[in-house]
Amino acid sequence: MEIRQKLPAKKIIYLFLGTFFIVSVLLPIISMFMRITHESAEDLVRTPQFLEAVKNSLATALTATFISLTLALCAAWCLERTAVGGKPIFRMILVVPMLIPSISHAFGLVTLLGSNGLLTNLFRLESGIYGFWGIVIGSVIYSFPVALLMFSGILQYEDGLPYKAADVLGIGKTDQFMAITLPYLRKTIIAAFFSVFTMTVTDYGVPLLIGGKTITLSALMYNKAVGMLDYSTGSMIGVILLIPALAAFLVDILNPENGQSSFIVDPVRPQKKKWRDLGSFVFCAVLSLCVLLPILAFCVMTFETKYPSNPAFTLYHIEKTMNRGAGRYLLNSLMYALFTGIFGTLTAFVCSYMTVRIKGKLAKGIHLLSLISMAIPGLVLGLSYVIFFSKTAFYGTLAIILLVNSVHFFSSPYLMMYNTLSKVNENLESIGLCLGISRIRIIFDVILPKVRYTILEMFSYFFVNSMMTISAVSFLAPPSPKPVALMINQFEAQLLMESAAFISLMILVMNILLKGLILLVERKTAVD
Repeated sequence: MEIRQKLPAKKIIYLFLGTFFIVSVLLPIISMFMRITHESAEDLVRTPQFLEAVKNSLATALTATFISLTLALCAAWCLERTAVGGKPIFRMILVVPMLIPSISHAFGLVTLLGSNGLLTNLFRLESGIYGFWGIVIGSVIYSFPVALLMFSGILQYEDGLPYKAADVLGIGKTDQFMAITLPYLRKTIIAAFFSVFTMTVTDYGVPLLIGGKTITLSALMYNKAVGMLDYSTGSMIGVILLIPALAAFLVDILNPENGQSSFIVDPVRPQKKKWRDLGSFVFCAVLSLCVLLPILAFCVMTFETKYPSNPAFTLYHIEKTMNRGAGRYLLNSLMYALFTGIFGTLTAFVCSYMTVRIKGKLAKGIHLLSLISMAIPGLVLGLSYVIFFSKTAFYGTLAIILLVNSVHFFSSPYLMMYNTLSKVNENLESIGLCLGISRIRIIFDVILPKVRYTILEMFSYFFVNSMMTISAVSFLAPPSPKPVALMINQFEAQLLMESAAFISLMILVMNILLKGLILLVERKTAVD
């Protein structure tokens, strides 16, 4: 009787989750496909600008991906396989680019290496950073931390016994790396490749600001859909941008584990080696400097009287930006980020619990639907929402921003909790049932305390990304309260570079404060 009473509730939850994904993901994407006409597709494919954009997108994305993966793998190896000093500091610095929009990095690069940039004038460089290499460098800074976290995370859980056996057999370190480490990282390298490539090929912030005459598909889509309101052409480009993202999605489905799942008998413990550790320190220090310089540059620009002609200190731009509503827009963003964090974390937890702890065909279907948003770039998702919701009362409200942010960033927090719950004793509910303890009591009294750190990380992920996202919300904000990140585009279009830099600084500070607060909460709960 007890079990029969629980079945209707389970079906209701599955129905809610299924409806949520169908309405928020599948139907908008289908509506975007239906917006494409044969004539618009033919006209787009025949234009020289489109073919040039395809070539530029592939070239810049592939180059940036190769550089990002190489740097990330080297940095992860230095942090996890050497006894280099200052590891906590390097770990914090190297992921800072994840806390601000990609266009903010472009501002920093313009300040340093633009036509009148600080380094351009200092070293008397003949040309600025605009064009192919500007897009590549900006994309590397923007995407590098993602690959670093993937490599660093998997290296932390590698068993050290194969290396000890190789040492006994007299196998050299280079051969060990080729024969043990690379095969262990194979799936992670493939996953990181598609993740970074998708990020760079679908990002429009960097190409829009420093692309110059090198136009990419993402920038072309933004100009067509946002600038010219040509949704038919924008939809066609959006479908093309879905291809690499769908490829990444299929890779994740076919390779559910990023690394070996064998039990760790003896973790790898790096021994101190003077010259190796010194080389690792120099590499990490140089890389950290390269990451920080563009960020420091746009921070400095905020307090310059007029970039680049008058570097005198001033607070005028901060006052002017605040007078134009930056404070109000910041509160809007904080509201969006807070609500998205709460709603997204709750939905992702319920979804992961139903797929991990409740077995069956419906659970597998919900799991697949939960990963679909991973395959949809924000720019494409935003356009699909405009097409699908534009004639409804839902459009132009706070709720649509909350929904698009929750869906856009859903897959990663869902996978965090999915993997965590998979490691929690699967017999807890059965034991509770035998003892007369309800499933709800088990969830609140046992499971939630066990996964509290993951919940905090999920909330942090939703909050940080909602604060800095531009791609999806650029289509949806007006007339709903505008998030502060969209002011970067607004000020950039008006050539108010100092004001745009201040907005980037505001976002960075808010996200750092949130990360610090999460860290304090984690430490306090660990002590308690």
